[in-house]
Amino acid sequence: MKTIRIAALVVLGAAVVALAGVGRPDSAGGASKPDGGITVHGTGTVKAVPDEAEFSLAVQTSGGTAREALAANAERMRRVLHAVRVAGVAKDDIKTQEVSVSQSYDGNGHINGFDARNSVSVKIHPIAKAGAMLDAAANAGANDVYGPTLSRSDREQLQGNALRAAVENARAKAKALADAAGVQLGDVTAISEDSSGNPEPYYFDATVRAARSDTPIAPGKEDIQASVTVTFALG
Repeated sequence: MKTIRIAALVVLGAAVVALAGVGRPDSAGGASKPDGGITVHGTGTVKAVPDEAEFSLAVQTSGGTAREALAANAERMRRVLHAVRVAGVAKDDIKTQEVSVSQSYDGNGHINGFDARNSVSVKIHPIAKAGAMLDAAANAGANDVYGPTLSRSDREQLQGNALRAAVENARAKAKALADAAGVQLGDVTAISEDSSGNPEPYYFDATVRAARSDTPIAPGKEDIQASVTVTFALG
């Protein structure tokens, strides 16, 4: 019985020694490479002078009945559209946004008539025409003006340039991280575009139209931005 027990212990000890070597790195093979790669966020910006502006022009009128309010509104809007066309805006750059009529009330909450509203969006290019167009529209009867939203006619191309700059920015960041970690940067394994902002409008007050002529519009410069998230493999 003692002989059998000693033999079993010898076999068990050999198995433990064999299992202890499983999963150990080969000391002669060097350090193993980290997994997962490097993920970074990159941004790119292209500066450009806007070359087009978009405005919303509206006419608001009142009448004793809905028909009277709409008739007065239609007549005034026809004058506004004619003035805008004479100022150099192409027909394809004018689009109706809203036509509405609603009841109006006095201070006691009683119905005292109807209000009609008609608004159109107008795209102007080049921007140099914007001042003359605004004055013409206001003088013709536009009494609610919103805008402009300034932008570039070739925005898609400039957005592509900003995206390329964002990817290069991400690559530079990843390269710096790889160098600091002592590893080689590999190929891109994943890339995604992050959301970007839109041009911000500012306002033109149509009530000041009589105080000035050829309303000045300063285009300034627009920052067209792009951002991406990129994952690089490790070489």
